[in-house]
Amino acid sequence: MEYNMEHFFMQRALAEARAAAEEGEVPIGAVVVCGERIVGKGHNRVEALGDATAHAEMQALTAAMNTLGGKYLPECTLYVTVEPCVMCAGALAWSQIGRVVYGAPDPKRGYSTYSTRILHPKTEVVAGFMQEACSALVEEFFKKLRR
Repeated sequence: MEYNMEHFFMQRALAEARAAAEEGEVPIGAVVVCGERIVGKGHNRVEALGDATAHAEMQALTAAMNTLGGKYLPECTLYVTVEPCVMCAGALAWSQIGRVVYGAPDPKRGYSTYSTRILHPKTEVVAGFMQEACSALVEEFFKKLRR
């Protein structure tokens, strides 16, 4: 996929992350793209739903599966602002997602801290895409919390 489209889709994930921040959630956003169409989107809803599994990726995956009518997403790409955690990476593996593009690394809870083999073996990963913009949202959120 061409750079401009990649940029566009990560901007959509960043918009989801900003929506999460406005709701008092950790600002992580995600979109699932099939072809050149967003088929699922989501942002963290952990606090709103009182559900530790309500991560942005989980919301976006569920929406994409509902839109496409199936549980496997090998032709899809997930754009997410922060590296997925182990739980989300497991869900991505089960969905057989074709590609994951993430912005900011998560050195404390990111899946790659544990193993890069959690994802499906055929899943392509692009790390650090638009990292500065993605990191800035999270850093700003936690800076406000600590005041």
